[in-house]
Amino acid sequence: MISKDIIIIGSGFAGMGMAMKLREAGRQDFLILEKADDVGGTWRDNTYPGAECDVQSHMYSFSGELNKNWSREYSAQPEIHAYMREVADRHRLHEVIHFGTEMTGATWDEATLRWTVTTSKETYQTRVLVSGIGGLHIPNVPELPGAETFAGARFHSAQWEHDVDLTGKKVAVIGTGASAIQFIPQIVGQVGQLDVYQRTAPWVVPKKNHDITGTKKTLLSKVPGGTRAYRNAVYWFNESTQLGFTGPLQGVTKLVEKKVTEYITATVDDPETAAKLIPDYRLGCKRVLKTDNYIPVYNRDNVDLIDSGIAEITPDGILGKDGTFREADVIIYGTGFHVTDAFQWVHVTGTGGRDLSKTFDEHGIETYLGIAVTHFPNFFLLLGPNTALGHNSVVFMIEQQVKWISTMLDEMDERGAEAVEPTPQAQRSFNDALQEKVEKGVWSQGGCTSWYLDSKGKNRTIWPGFTWRYWWTTRKVEATDFAWITGRRKADAAA
Repeated sequence: MISKDIIIIGSGFAGMGMAMKLREAGRQDFLILEKADDVGGTWRDNTYPGAECDVQSHMYSFSGELNKNWSREYSAQPEIHAYMREVADRHRLHEVIHFGTEMTGATWDEATLRWTVTTSKETYQTRVLVSGIGGLHIPNVPELPGAETFAGARFHSAQWEHDVDLTGKKVAVIGTGASAIQFIPQIVGQVGQLDVYQRTAPWVVPKKNHDITGTKKTLLSKVPGGTRAYRNAVYWFNESTQLGFTGPLQGVTKLVEKKVTEYITATVDDPETAAKLIPDYRLGCKRVLKTDNYIPVYNRDNVDLIDSGIAEITPDGILGKDGTFREADVIIYGTGFHVTDAFQWVHVTGTGGRDLSKTFDEHGIETYLGIAVTHFPNFFLLLGPNTALGHNSVVFMIEQQVKWISTMLDEMDERGAEAVEPTPQAQRSFNDALQEKVEKGVWSQGGCTSWYLDSKGKNRTIWPGFTWRYWWTTRKVEATDFAWITGRRKADAAA
């Protein structure tokens, strides 16, 4: 058994950020467990054609690792992954990563006050367990009748099979989410026929992506403080858009809806197809997608948009619910990821034998600050429930969380506490206040069903406000919100 003071799961932005913060705080007794053979998380795994970020490059990066040389306003997957690898090299993170080691379970021992972590290779013991696996890593492949009988290639966009030649093929794309709107324009000129199966139309707004050149490039790469100033400007611009989702500027959001609708109507030649591309719910209820080249795809002769549903997949094609059979050589799922139900794949057992996924199923996906969970001592989540964003960079949220965890570890040291967990009252209070805000937002009132919502219709994904408010909320540890465990005796939370 390998023993470490702190174990981090995953080496994406979250895991890397936690590791760098621990080193900054002078903590060296930790390691990262990574199931793959490289760092990068979702930016290592998602290599489909056209994969790129929908948050500006200068904001979608570590604040302490600014990159003056981003090539585009919104970077593509290879450049983001390369950035992450460079940061990992600079901070010598490979020294503390156990690659090819997938966590299979973790159990809290109430006698030793330690976590036992089982993996695909070794067994580990640790005082503190930090989950940095994020929410976009388990592909969501719909269970469609007959799918297993399909004779051709069939894969999810997050598991792109690059050895499958799409040239001249009849390709069926199921889903029109964030990945699909990126890879569809990339493959449409290669395939013979492209059938796009849409369940719900997404709101698609102009991305206005561009190369960073000329004066702007000089400002960012040569002028002292230029990169930091630009990042700050991007941050506050992104923050301002939140007013359209929960604040007094919801009228502006309706104006954007009108402009997007007019753009689709003017761009797409066929009125019936254009109508299918216009959502029937409020902008922001689902993830708002950014692209410059998706909508015009539907003017091509080799593209059909089907929104009548799928009845069955056969060995050589797809039978629609409208009774129309369409041949297919390849099926590509652009159906996103398991998000609110992702904890079903996380086997974590806390005090009293409580299973994390069952606890969330029975009582709702509730945490304290999206980081800590009652009855799961010394277990911390990065990008946990209700800390994802629809308007700004999740890397900002990660940085607030790793700072809070570092502060918590210092607080534990000062108190001589071996373990800590939020009190049920504190967790209840945080979630009651959070859900009150969420229920007033467009995510709950916008007239859609999205992956933001759990099986009970509650938004367990999005932070319902400005990110600076999350910064304010996580700037310190509220000691009275926790049960502090010294040895096997719980200390007074108010001490």
